[in-house]
Amino acid sequence: MKIVFMGTPDFSVPCLEGLLEDGHEVALVVTQADKPKGRGHKLTPPPVKVCALAHNIPVYQPEKMKDDETFNVLKDVNADVFVVVAFGKILPERILNLPTYGCINVHASLLPKYRGAAPMQHCIMDGERKTGVTTMQMDVGLDTGDMLIKKEIDITVKDTTESIHDKLSILGKEALSETLNAIQNGTLTPKKQKDELACYATMITKETAKIDFTRSADEIARLVRAMYSYPMAQTTYEGKLMKIISAKALKGDFIGETGTILSVKNGFLVVKCGEDALLIDEIQMEGKKRMSVAEYVKGNSFTIGEKLI
Repeated sequence: MKIVFMGTPDFSVPCLEGLLEDGHEVALVVTQADKPKGRGHKLTPPPVKVCALAHNIPVYQPEKMKDDETFNVLKDVNADVFVVVAFGKILPERILNLPTYGCINVHASLLPKYRGAAPMQHCIMDGERKTGVTTMQMDVGLDTGDMLIKKEIDITVKDTTESIHDKLSILGKEALSETLNAIQNGTLTPKKQKDELACYATMITKETAKIDFTRSADEIARLVRAMYSYPMAQTTYEGKLMKIISAKALKGDFIGETGTILSVKNGFLVVKCGEDALLIDEIQMEGKKRMSVAEYVKGNSFTIGEKLI
């Protein structure tokens, strides 16, 4: 099939590589603009652009998707299908209608649950036991199109957004391959989403990452895993930012105000929560590198009874 691929971050790359492995003609890659990164603010191309150029695929980086130039560039490709994977821009209806088989999206959740920008993080925060990917026939709504193929995985108690990201990027490649094969074979059966089962995964902000110690230790531990590796779950200790890299719930009846440091021993920081306590084993204090609590307390200290806020 002749394909226009639209994607931007690392998550999209396996899907692009899978199209090439399956022998499809990727006639054009559309991605977002290069952005400044690092201390030197050097313009850095998105991972999808790097992959495309490595395979000698033409790259188009439009400022807007609604203007006539972008429409005409895409129209001139005369593609069979547009494949969209974490592109980060909304496609207007006239672009959705351009290719013969429309636009196929690979979404990182089991639709209709977790429509929106941050499904992986919200699945972990909400304590879901499973997640997965859904290929979808795009329409003008936000992740509302007909579902095509689903693939699922278990979410373990050790999974973070980073580990789920890596698993789903590969799963997305497999689901996309099956979807396009089914389109070619005429065996695809689209399924309408039940809107009443839908929920929306809002964008992650630093406010999302702020820890509320009145919540249960289980909830906070899930937040820590969901915010890994960006922006990291956050609190403050003695007025300084403290990011919590790794933690787990400690069951039991603990006396003290929520957020109070109960003990620092055996390499762990124990903090009172609304229910149970949080056992913290890796942190990053403001202005310092990330390190284990055991390593940190060799040259610093935590005060028992002090509150994290």
